[in-house]
Order: sequence, then structure tokens, then C-alpha cells
Amino acid sequence: MKLNILDRIVSDKRREIASKKSILPLVFIKASPLMKRKTLSLSKSIKNGSGIIAEFKRRSPSKQVINHKSSIIDVVKDYVASEVSGISVLTDTKYFGGALDDLIQARDHVNIPLLRKEFIIDTYQIYESRAYGADAILLIAAVLKPEEIYSFSQLAHDLDLEVLLEIHNEEELQKSDLTHIDMVGVNNRNLKTFEVSLQTSMELSSKIPDDKVKISESGISSIASIIQLKNYEYKGFLIGENFMRTDDPGKAAVEFIKGLANEN
Repeated sequence: MKLNILDRIVSDKRREIASKKSILPLVFIKASPLMKRKTLSLSKSIKNGSGIIAEFKRRSPSKQVINHKSSIIDVVKDYVASEVSGISVLTDTKYFGGALDDLIQARDHVNIPLLRKEFIIDTYQIYESRAYGADAILLIAAVLKPEEIYSFSQLAHDLDLEVLLEIHNEEELQKSDLTHIDMVGVNNRNLKTFEVSLQTSMELSSKIPDDKVKISESGISSIASIIQLKNYEYKGFLIGENFMRTDDPGKAAVEFIKGLANEN
């Protein structure tokens, strides 16, 4: 049977984690000085600010190269200047060109909430996220069992990390125990076709409990889209390619958020 892209990523991720555990056992991860750092709340920052989570992303399976020129340090500093509510840092190397080093460099240069965007399938990665400076982690419902969503999100809370649960459809939402979930993100990208439609966020909005911060992900490229999604009670908007595919992602974020503020 031919594996889809998500299956391939998870299969590779299992091998990657096994290698990491043999090289850097969990006991050393837990000894990181950043484990004692006071974390920042991404959910509160979203509710009290622009709502924009700007992403640092070099490439993707669907678009290949997006931006291999921009420096992580320059981009995250500019994102902060643009008054984003948080920054998403992709740490998968094989498919997205990211690295844990990106996360720790971002943490060293900014003091706003950082989301580690990764395919988390093992508790090792949750400790790792805390040790490298994340404030929140992404859990993807499509690759996790219901009991994993519960136990992983509980561990994250024990480590003072917030949790963004990503869903693609109602089935994934219904299977998920949201007890320890702070934010629910609706990915507008169809994993089978890679087509993107904001209709996905609109249709799922009423299904998400009101006590969870609603975030729309993928395909958000205009201020008009955000205004439309706000009518469906979305508070957060994860934007990556729209900024990163420009020569100056930080400047693009500044102009976008200024335009959004003027509309509001």
C-alpha cells in the first residue's frame, strides 16, 4: 500500500526519534537550563493582541522551497516588531528544512510566545520542546490516537507548555479529548489533495467548544480572509507562506498587521 505524505513523515520521525534517544537520552534533555524558564501564554497573547501567529518556514512538501535566504534571527526580530501574537517555528528537517537550532535561536532573541511546530508522536519530543525554549506545542490529531492526545497534552501542561491541537475535519475533533487542550487549530489544507479552503474553518467553528481559543491555519493570505474568519469566532490566524515567500518576511508581516489594525 502506498503511504500518503503524513504516513511517510511519521515513519521517518519514528526513526529520527529512536536515533535521538540513543545519542541524547532523556535525562540530559531534562537537565537543560531552559526547563526552569517561566513560559509565556500563547493563548492569552492571541486573545489580547493581533491574533497573528507568524511562521518561520523554509520549505514544505507541497511547495518545496519557500525561503532559504532569510535568517531565523532577523525574521523573528522583525516579527516581534510587527506585533505578532506569537511565532511558529518549524523544526522538522527532512520535509520542512527546519531544525531545533532554529527554535533555540529564536528563544535567545525574542520574548514572545513560541510554538514548536513539529510532528509530535513521542513524549521525548515534549520534553525536548520545553528544553529548547518553546512555550506551546502542536499536536496533530490526524497522526495521534485519542489516548495519545490526552496523555501528551497532560504532560505538556505538567511542563507548563500550552497545547494547540490541529484538526482537519469533524471526525478528528470528535475523537479528541480536549481536557488539556488550550487552542484548537483548523487546518484548511486537505492532506490528500493539498487543496486549501477557508470553508473548512467556517464549517468547523461551531463544533469547537467556546472555551478553546480557535485558530485558523493555512491559506490565509488577505486581511479580508481574517475579517471573514473573525465572524466565525476565530481569534488566532497562523500565517507562514504568505510572509516567508517574500524577500523580507518581517516587512511583509509589519505591512499586513498594520493593514489589519486599520480595518479594525
